[in-house]
Amino acid sequence: MTARVATLGESGSSSPLRTAFLKWQCRVRQVAMRDGAGRPGDAVTPTLYLPGHDDAFGRIVTVLNRAPAHSLTPEMTHMAARTNDPAQRRAAALEYFSAAYYQSAARFSDVLTATFPPGSIMAARIRKSQKVLLIFNAYAQRFTLSCRVWKLASHNPFHEATVAHNVLFNPSLPPGIEVLGFEPDWNMSTSDPEMS
Repeated sequence: MTARVATLGESGSSSPLRTAFLKWQCRVRQVAMRDGAGRPGDAVTPTLYLPGHDDAFGRIVTVLNRAPAHSLTPEMTHMAARTNDPAQRRAAALEYFSAAYYQSAARFSDVLTATFPPGSIMAARIRKSQKVLLIFNAYAQRFTLSCRVWKLASHNPFHEATVAHNVLFNPSLPPGIEVLGFEPDWNMSTSDPEMS
């Protein structure tokens, strides 16, 4: 992970593609919370391609995290701790994420994250490749992101935020889950139709 990403939680890129992608992601994630009961659809589950392979490696469920300066991880952790009832926890999360959480794309990092079970062979292969293509294709919009891959340490703010987010929807997450970060290279990424 670059030093800027590790410190600030974002690449610092002023790319119009970055801005368009973050706005699109905020919009589609809010729709998923409001209309889809939080179920991850195509807009948040990109197809992943390893370098040098024409066939897709698989799909992953991504989390769009706020930049550390705008983090609401403590609020998510508190929400999860308020009840042991998974249905109540999910209902509270849906209400929370459906409201203002995704209203300002400028508060979000462009580093996407995804969780994998402990000892995941899929995660190991993704990590070993160091770079991947993530293809988001939904709502007549396609983004092809060329990403560097990082394994996030448990003390990393994105690791903490990803776990806090996912526990709200899956309280039975196993201990020791692996969180990978995907840092887009906006100069090597594209959209179709082109967005600016």
